[in-house]
Amino acid sequence: MFGKRSFASSKERSGKISKQPKRSFRDTSKQRHMLEKMDARKDSPMLESDSPTLTSAIVTIVVGADQRLFAAHEDVLSHSPYFASALRDQFFESTSRRIDLPTEEPEIFSCILEYLYKGDYYPRLVHDKRRQNWMLEGAVSSPDPNKGGRVAAVEPTVYHSGVGDIILRDTAVYCAADRYGLEELKRLSLRKQGLQSGIEVGTILRSARYAYENTPDSDSRLRAHYLALIIRSRKTFKRSGTMQMEMEMGGKLFFDLFVAMCNHVDDIVEVTNARTPKTI
Repeated sequence: MFGKRSFASSKERSGKISKQPKRSFRDTSKQRHMLEKMDARKDSPMLESDSPTLTSAIVTIVVGADQRLFAAHEDVLSHSPYFASALRDQFFESTSRRIDLPTEEPEIFSCILEYLYKGDYYPRLVHDKRRQNWMLEGAVSSPDPNKGGRVAAVEPTVYHSGVGDIILRDTAVYCAADRYGLEELKRLSLRKQGLQSGIEVGTILRSARYAYENTPDSDSRLRAHYLALIIRSRKTFKRSGTMQMEMEMGGKLFFDLFVAMCNHVDDIVEVTNARTPKTI
């Protein structure tokens, strides 16, 4: 009844996080629009025609429990509504500008800062004109078929002290971008994690739970991304002991997953019924 799907043979790995749509010659205008949209990352001041000359005051940012120090120009930071508000509150203070982020991860904040200055963070999202698709900078063909066609140049996970374990870096960046009001960065990080493959089931489920805990109910994009991934790779998740433990813990993630699975089954039934000849 259903078409066969291919999954990674490893018990604890999923396929690509986001399935790439089929392309045709009719997609040319849509593709051009997507290219323009991806290049127009308006959160980054360095990509604007009136970009700052980097002569504004230097702000010190103290990040994480270890109090890692970062420095950035005030004009650059102010492209984030969160930091702009924090700096306005300090406007009349005579002391040097300083922002404390005790619960932020230094590696994640480094991505935020790199984005604000450069319009992207490493590994950058690049367009492969020959294959007409998107890829991560430095991605190479994988020698392991279980990990998909290409492997990212850097480890896609990061240890998060608040979680006490590793999660997907791009998920953490998305949630941080939401806190700091950087909408274009949210779109960029969501696009990037759609290109990752060969991620451990446990890492995906921890990242999904983190996404649910750190995004508002009104923002369904990242949540929908994880629901679609689990449904698409359901055979892999079904035989995962990690999935079973997570489901026993429960939470909104699995209620949404139940609803999404029901909708998925309903869609299949509707298509099947539409293709079945009616008899009198």
